[in-house]
Amino acid sequence: MRYRFPLLVLTLLTATTLAQPAYPDARRDGTVDTYHGVRVPDPYRWLENETSDETQAWIAAENEITNAYLDSLPARDRIEARLTELYNYERFGIPSEEGGRYFYSRNDGLQNQSVLYVADSLDATPRVLIDPNTFSEDGTQALGGTEVSPDGRYLAYAVSDGGSDWRIWRVRDINTGKDLDDTIRHIKFSGVSWDRDSSGFYYSRYPIGADGNADDQQSVSIYRHQLGTSQDQDALVYAADVETQNPYAAVTEDGRFLMISHFDGYLANAVYLIRLDESGAQPTPVFDNWDAQYNFLGNTGETLFFTTTKDAPNSRVIAVEAANPGSFREVIPEQTQTLQGASLIGGHLVAQFIEDAKTAVRVYDLDGNLVREVALPGVGSARGFGGHADSTETFYSFSGFTQPGAIYRYDVATGESELFRQPQVGFDLDDFETKQIFYESKDGTRIPMFLVHKKGIKLDGTNPTLLYGYGGFNVSLTPSFRASRLAWVEMGGVYAVANLRGGGEYGEAWHIAGTQANKQNVFDDFIAAAEWLIETGYTSTPKLAIEGGSNGGLLVGACMTQRPDLFGAAVPHVGVLDMLRYHTQSANARQWADDFGISEEPDDFRYLWAYSPYHNVRAGACYPPTLITTAEGDDRVKPWHSYKFAAMLQRAQDCDNPVFIRIETRAGHGAGKPLSKAMRETADVYAFLVDQLGMEQP
Repeated sequence: MRYRFPLLVLTLLTATTLAQPAYPDARRDGTVDTYHGVRVPDPYRWLENETSDETQAWIAAENEITNAYLDSLPARDRIEARLTELYNYERFGIPSEEGGRYFYSRNDGLQNQSVLYVADSLDATPRVLIDPNTFSEDGTQALGGTEVSPDGRYLAYAVSDGGSDWRIWRVRDINTGKDLDDTIRHIKFSGVSWDRDSSGFYYSRYPIGADGNADDQQSVSIYRHQLGTSQDQDALVYAADVETQNPYAAVTEDGRFLMISHFDGYLANAVYLIRLDESGAQPTPVFDNWDAQYNFLGNTGETLFFTTTKDAPNSRVIAVEAANPGSFREVIPEQTQTLQGASLIGGHLVAQFIEDAKTAVRVYDLDGNLVREVALPGVGSARGFGGHADSTETFYSFSGFTQPGAIYRYDVATGESELFRQPQVGFDLDDFETKQIFYESKDGTRIPMFLVHKKGIKLDGTNPTLLYGYGGFNVSLTPSFRASRLAWVEMGGVYAVANLRGGGEYGEAWHIAGTQANKQNVFDDFIAAAEWLIETGYTSTPKLAIEGGSNGGLLVGACMTQRPDLFGAAVPHVGVLDMLRYHTQSANARQWADDFGISEEPDDFRYLWAYSPYHNVRAGACYPPTLITTAEGDDRVKPWHSYKFAAMLQRAQDCDNPVFIRIETRAGHGAGKPLSKAMRETADVYAFLVDQLGMEQP
C-alpha cells in the first residue's frame, strides 16, 4: 500500500516499520506537449523550476525521507569507515614538463582535493604550487584545469565552485606563488592555450547577456587575453558562422599556427588555422566537410598531424601540408584495434590502441614505420604519453581493477620505462581476481565484460553483484583502479563492467551502433549482461543491482523500466532521464543529439519516446528498489531529470520496493567532488544495496 501526505505534514516511516516510505505528495499538473501530432503529458514539468519554493520544499521532503532511511541502516557507518581506510594511501597524477619544470598532483590519502606540486627537476624536492583544499572549508571548490606558460613562469588555473562546469581562471606567478590580478570568467568546457612568448593566452567563452551573466544557450567565441589587462579588454579572435558550433583554439608548439577546432557533436568536426607568423592572416579551412573526426596532434614545420575517422572507423593518423590542406597522406593506417589517441613526442608518434577493452601502446616514426611496442607492466589501462615534439621524455600511468595507478617515465628514444611513483595500498590485492568474458547480446553481437571478485567464489547464484555500464559518446570502459569498488568486492560482491555498444571499444562503428535509432542496442547489451550473470550462476535477480551515471544513468533508467523483473536494485546517478526535453537545458546539451537524436525531428521523437525512462514509467508496475542520486549544482545534466523521474516512479510503484532520491548540495555532475562527499555517497549506495539485496552485514 502507498501512503501520501502533503509536503508540510510529512510523516516519516523508516525501512524498519514499512518497506515503502511515505513519499511527498508531488503535484501533477496538466502540462501536455504535442510532438508531431502526438500529445505527451509532462505532469512534473514544474520540477524543472529548480529554485521555486515548491520545488525546494519537495527536495527538502525527499531528502528527509532518504536520510531517515539511510540513517537507519547499520551498515552505512561501517562501510564509510572502511572506505576511509581503503582511500588512505598516497596517490599521484601524471607529471608534465614545461619550461624546465615538472608539475604533478599528489594526494596524501584523505585530502578532499589533490594538491598541485612543482619541482625544478625530477630529483628535486617538490613544493606546493596550489592547494585546492584552501579554497573552501568543506572542499567543494576544486581545481578545474591548469596550463603552464611555455617559459615555466606562469600557471593559468581554473576554479570550479560546488561542482559546477563553470570555471573562473586565474594566473599564478610560479616563482613567487602569488596570483596576478588577471581573472577570466564565463567559461566552461574550455581550456586556455598560451602564446609561445608567454605574454597571454587564447580561450573560448560564452557571450555576456544583459544581466551580466554568460548565456550558454549560444555558442562560444575565441578570445585572446593579454597578461596584466582586464577581461573586458580581451580581443575577439574568432567566431563561428554557424550558431550551433563551438570553436576552441590551440597554439602550435612552434607558435606558427593557431589551430581552431569546431565542435558540434561527437561524430564530426571542422578544423581551421590562422597563421600567427603573418600579420592580419585570416582563418583557413583545413577540414570543413564535417565528414569525420579530426584531432590535431602537432606539427613539424608546415606538416600537420591528425588522428581521423575519415574512411577509418577504427581511426588512423594522417599528415596534411598547411599550404595544401585539400589533400593528406596516411601515416599510420587503420588497424584491427581501435586507435584511442596519439602523441607527437621526440620526433615519434606514440599511439594508444584498445584491444578488447585493454590498452596497447606502439611507437612509430613520422613516416608511420613501427619502431616498437611499449612493454606495459600487465593487462590494464595506460594513460598519458603527453609531451613535446622536441622532447624524448614522456610519462604515463598504468592501472587495472586490482592494480593501483603507478606512474612511469618513458624514454621514447630508448624505449625504457622507469618507475616514477608507486602507490602503496593498505590491503591485500592478492585476495581478488579479474576475468574478462564475452557474451552474446540479443542480436548475436559479441560483447566483452570484466568481472572482479574474491578468489574462489562459488557460482551458486547467491553472489551480490553490481553491474555497471555506460554505452555512449564513444567512451571506452577500460580497467582502472578504484578503492571504492574493492570495498564492494571485499564485502563479498561481484563487480561487473559491460563494454556496451555506443562506447569506443571497437571504434566508430561500435559507437554508431549504439546511437540514435540504434540506442536500443545499448539497453539490449546491458540486459543480456544481466541475463548472462544469472544464467552462469554468478548471481540471481534478487542479488543483482545495476548502476550507471550520466548517460549511464539513462542506461539504468531505460533498463529498469523495460525489464523491471530482472533486477534486484537500481542506482541511476545524475541521469539523462527525460529524452524529449534534455536538449532544452543548454546549447551544449543540444550537441548530444549525435548520440541521442532530438525530439524536434519526427523519426527521432518516436524512438526517444519509446525508451525515455521518464515517459515509460507505468502505473501498477513493480520496479526494483531504486536509489536515484543527483546534485543541485549539476549544470551538465540538470537535476530536474532525476526529480521528475523520482516523482513519476514513486507514484507508479505498486509494490513495497522503495524508491529514494538522494539530492546532494554543493556538488555537481561529479568532477571536483570532495573525497569526503564521494565516500559518503558511496557508503550510502552500498548500504542501500546491502539492505535491499539481503547481503551479509559488513
